[in-house]
This record gives sequence, C-alpha cells and structure tokens, in this order.
Amino acid sequence: MSAIQFLREKAGVFVAVVIGVALLLFVVSDFFGGGRGQRLQAKKYYQIGEIAGEYISYQDFDRRVQAMLEIYKLSGSTSIDEATTESVREQVWQQMVREYIQDRQYHKLGIGVSTEETEEMVLGNDPHPIVRQLFTDQSTGMFNKSFLVNFLKQTELDEAANRYWLFFEDEIVNERMSSKYNSLVSKGLYVTSRQAEFDRQVSAATVDFSYIMKNYSLVPDSLIRISKSEIESYYSRNKERYHRDALRNIEYVAFSIDPSEEDIRQTEEWIMKTLEEFTEAADPVQFINLTADSRYNGFFVAIDEVPENLRDFVRKENKDEIFGPYEEDGSFRLARLIEAANRPDSVHARHILIAPGQGQARDLEEAKATADSLVRLIKSGTRFEVLAMTNSDDQGSAQIGGDLGWFSEGMMITPFNDACFTARKGEVLTVESVYGIHIIEVLDKAGNPRKYNIGVIDRKIMPSSSTNQRVYSIASQFAGTNNTLEKFNNAISETGLKKLMANDVSPQQKTLPGLENPRSLVMSLFSAKEGQIILDNNQQAVFELGDNYVIAFCTRVQEEGIAPLSAVETEIRLDLMKNKKADIISGDFAEINPGNDMSLDELANAMGLTVQEATEINFRSYSLPGAGTEPALIAAASAEKHGVVAGPVKGNNGVFMFFINGVTTSEGQDLKQLQENMLFSYQMRGGYEAYEALRRSASIIDKRYKFY
Repeated sequence: MSAIQFLREKAGVFVAVVIGVALLLFVVSDFFGGGRGQRLQAKKYYQIGEIAGEYISYQDFDRRVQAMLEIYKLSGSTSIDEATTESVREQVWQQMVREYIQDRQYHKLGIGVSTEETEEMVLGNDPHPIVRQLFTDQSTGMFNKSFLVNFLKQTELDEAANRYWLFFEDEIVNERMSSKYNSLVSKGLYVTSRQAEFDRQVSAATVDFSYIMKNYSLVPDSLIRISKSEIESYYSRNKERYHRDALRNIEYVAFSIDPSEEDIRQTEEWIMKTLEEFTEAADPVQFINLTADSRYNGFFVAIDEVPENLRDFVRKENKDEIFGPYEEDGSFRLARLIEAANRPDSVHARHILIAPGQGQARDLEEAKATADSLVRLIKSGTRFEVLAMTNSDDQGSAQIGGDLGWFSEGMMITPFNDACFTARKGEVLTVESVYGIHIIEVLDKAGNPRKYNIGVIDRKIMPSSSTNQRVYSIASQFAGTNNTLEKFNNAISETGLKKLMANDVSPQQKTLPGLENPRSLVMSLFSAKEGQIILDNNQQAVFELGDNYVIAFCTRVQEEGIAPLSAVETEIRLDLMKNKKADIISGDFAEINPGNDMSLDELANAMGLTVQEATEINFRSYSLPGAGTEPALIAAASAEKHGVVAGPVKGNNGVFMFFINGVTTSEGQDLKQLQENMLFSYQMRGGYEAYEALRRSASIIDKRYKFY
C-alpha cells in the first residue's frame, strides 16, 4: 500500500479534524483579535445611518441610489446632473426611513396587499392612478389598456422593462399599504360634542381689553441670585429643550492659483503663432474646431450684437483679414469674418420630429424613411398640424400642431437654426440634428438686416503645471510650518494673508465663502477635532478647490444630541432670571394693590406704566399690537369676564395686568357641522402625524454627509 493511499484511507478523518480545528481557531482568533476589530472599524466607517436601531451601510444605500438612477434613465433622463443625483439620494433616504419605520407597523397590525389585490390594481376595471398615468394615450388623454397589456408582455422578454415595471409595482403596493395604515389611524379618531362645544366657545368670544406691562428689563439683574443647584435642576427637568444639531466653525486661507507672467507670455506667443495659420486656413471653420478652446457656433448676428471692438472690422466684410490678437474674458482671441448676409431678425416655424430609438426601436435610416413619407403626405395636401399631433416625438409642440412660435437666431441648435433662417417662407424641408430628423415648415419671417457670422480662435490664459506646482509648494509649506491654530493665526497676521471663516457649518452644507465646490472640505471638517488642522482622506492638509489651494482649521465642534450643561448654562441662567423677575414684578403688583380694588389706570399710575389697548382679540389671535407674540395674555384675556382687572400674567417680554372692556359673542358655527369639520381635520392630519411620531421615536442617525 502506498503512502498516499494510506493517508487517504487512514488519515482522512484526522486531516479533516485538523483542518476544522485550524479553521475554528482562525475564525475565533479573528473574532477576538485584530480581525474582528478591523471588521468593526470598517463597519463603523461605512455606516451611513441608523433607523430604529437598524444599521444602514453606505454600500446598501448607494446600491439603492444607483438602482433608482437606472429607473430615471429608463424613464428618459439620459443626462443625470448633480442636482438630480442629490434629489435621488434624498428620495432613497426618505424611502428607507419609511420602510424601516412603517414596515414594522404594517407587520404588527397585519396590513398587507395580496397578489389578487395587486393584480386588480393593475388590470382591474379601476386601475391604480400610477397605472393610469403611465398608460394614458397622450393624443387622446384616455387610459389605453392595450398599451398596458403589451408592455406587461414585453417585460417577460426585456430585462430593463421588467426592472422598470417592478419599481412601479412596488410603488403601487407601498402606496396601498400606506393608504390602509392612514385609513386605520384616521378611523380611530373621533371628536366628541363636548370638544366641538369647547372649540365653539373659545372661538365665539371676541374681546377688547386694556393692559399694562412691566418689562423684565426694568428689574436690575443685580437683584437676582441664581444658585448652581437651581441651574442643574432646571437643566435636568428640561433637557429635551437643548437638543441641537451637529455644527462646526471653520477658519481657512486660500492660495489662489493665478497665471504667472510667464503663463501669459506663453499664451500670447501661442496666439501670435496661430495668427498666420488662421490667415492661411482654407477652411477656417474646421481650423477653429481643431485649434480653439471653444467650438465654432455658426450663428449670424446683427451689427448691434457684434462686440463693440469688432464692429468696424466686420463692416469691411473682408473675409481674408484677421482681427487681433486681443484679450477678452481671460482669453487671447483672434477673429475672422466667415460670412456676411441679409437674414431675418426672427422666424416663425413649426416642425415634426422623427427621433431614432422611439416606438419599435427605430434607427436613423427608418426615421429618415418615415420623414420622407410624411413630407410626401404634406405635399399631397395632408395638413401639417394633423401629422405633427399624431407623429411628432417632440411632445412639447406636437399638441399644438408642431408650432414653435417666433424665435430669433441662436435660440435653436445650429442645423435647425440654419435651415429655418435660410429657407423661403412656406417652404417645407427636412434637416438632421442630434435629436433626429426634423420636418420644418417656415410660416413667416420678420426683417432682413445685414448679419455677420464671425469665427473666433480663443486660448484661455491658464496657470501652467509649474505655476500650479509652485503655488502648491507654498501652500504645503505654510500648512507644514503652521500646523497649530495659534501658529496659523500668527502666520496670517505676519504675512497679511486674508483669513476666511464660516460659523455653524452643517454636515450637509455645500458652500463656503470664497470657495468653489468645497464639499470635500466640509466632509473632512466633520472628521477633525476642535483646534485641529483639517486633513483629507489621504491625510493631506492642502485641499485643491477650484482655482485655490486651501488650508483650514476646525475652530469649534458641536456634536448632535443634548447639549452639555456647560454649553447652555448661560441660556438657562437667562430663563431662570426671567422667571425670578416675573415673580418680583408679580409681587410688586400685589403689594401696590393688596385688596385688588384699584382700577387699571390707578395701577398704571402707581407703577409708572402706560395703559395700552387691544381690540378684536380672540383665542386664535397670534399677536397683540404694542406687545408682540404673547400667547399667555391672549389666552387669559379670551377667557376672562367683562369689567374685572385680571392678572398678573407672565408673558414673553414682561408681566401683564389687564381689564376687559367688552366681549362680543357670536352664535358661532352649527355644532354638528363644527364637529364634522374638526373630525375631517383630525383625520387628514392623522396619518401624517402618526408617521411623524414614529419617525421621532425611531432615533434616526443620518451620516450621509460622510460620503456625499
């Protein structure tokens, strides 16, 4: 028996046990050792939030964002800008919050949507509004069930269409469950007749009253003594009032990356060398597109739209002459007249757009063939507007017969523009653009001035790599030398650099004074400690933001949560002082009028105060003339009897005494109708407020600012 055979037969179990033990030790050591620590550290790093105690990772969140962006693209939004992406992120986050919060409620309450119910919402006699919106024929405004059925058949073969439909199906199911939940909450609300009667009573009385106020500022602060134990007790009772958001203060200096004299000289040399080539170019348009920083646009402009420095030049209409070089908007430029012609000021036209990729996967050749067929129909007498309404892929103009109204030169893309401004009135022609094939009819033209088509070679004056490196070196040296806040401030004072600052920066903030696109700096700011230089993800202190290198320090840290007592002690002291001043002022009123038999005027004279008037005040009034927002006084006056000096009332700005001059009571609304209105209002608010209550109790932690 060979050794290998022996090992296979006799030692197989032993080897398996050894391997198993080794794997177990590896897993256990990884769990209790550095591997587990690394995993926990990575989990903490990639935490983007927490909802109702559930960990939300960056990877899961971003996966859902990308899926939503795909839905947007399938909906026709081929170009997704940053604003749209930001909106999608917010949409996904709110969707996740709702899912984590409400799904638990649905499960607890037994709320669900069956397969049969979903099918009924899609294919039944009364489809869900989302289905109606998706499959309404734009030309008739009517729901087209055949469109829906054909699309659902297509989802069985087309993966993209299937993903698209599943998204909407989820939305339909979620909306139905939300509707059931809201209905359950709202049906659990009721308004009693006593509630309605109370509401009618407090709303029915309108009062006119006189009042006096002694302002808290009239009591000297020196009279008030506030102990540490009073502050601690007040803080303990009112902690929730001192919840605050995460905020940071930042101070920074920017080193501008400006072109050097050598950069300007080299750009000028380039434009001078190009001058001769531009003069000799047989095809100046092609030369511009191959050479200049900006592409040739091809539009004609009237003389009053030509830049003032070029007007005398273009009037000569010499197409072989070059104007320049000249400097404009941070660029050196050369100008050459390409063409001069008499062209309309504006054109009135209509069109039919036949776009590739529409309908049955139409390609460009099929689009051209369709356009040719439509042109033949137009020339044979078929009305243009009818064909536009039934065939144009430009839905913006199709509904009005393809009419684009009047437009001036340069408002449309170049091929379309040139076709409209060179065609004869009444002419029907076709032109191809990036959007597809346009069938155009020029309805009218206005004016016929001399216009000029000017070609421009431009070269932006940019900092060279050596200039960029030089400025970076200066910024880097500054950061290395001044790596503490004290050194940073001293260096700024000594060198005369301009220090910029921003206070109360929020985690989601996207702007900082004087900086372009500073989002990366704001994200790093929330990883820095107070008084610390801010470092990027690569632990570098120099941030490149637009045309600046930036060095920054975090100067104040305020974490999210309940503020510590030390941070709100001054605020608490002011509240306690106001309360104690209110007690002193109330005592003054009682001391001067111990028998409560003085009139308001007598009390005002004794206290050195002025009587003020308030008219047509009821329980729902928001503010008082001369006093501002004083809900306690409004409530007290609304409930007081006529002819009584009442008070004291502790208000926002001082202590009040008042006298009711008159009460007007209206019959008010019919009690049954009021009860129904109140119930309707409660039920309308029920679903939203129930969700808000659940959201507040979910202890949501949002750390998206770490990644976006």
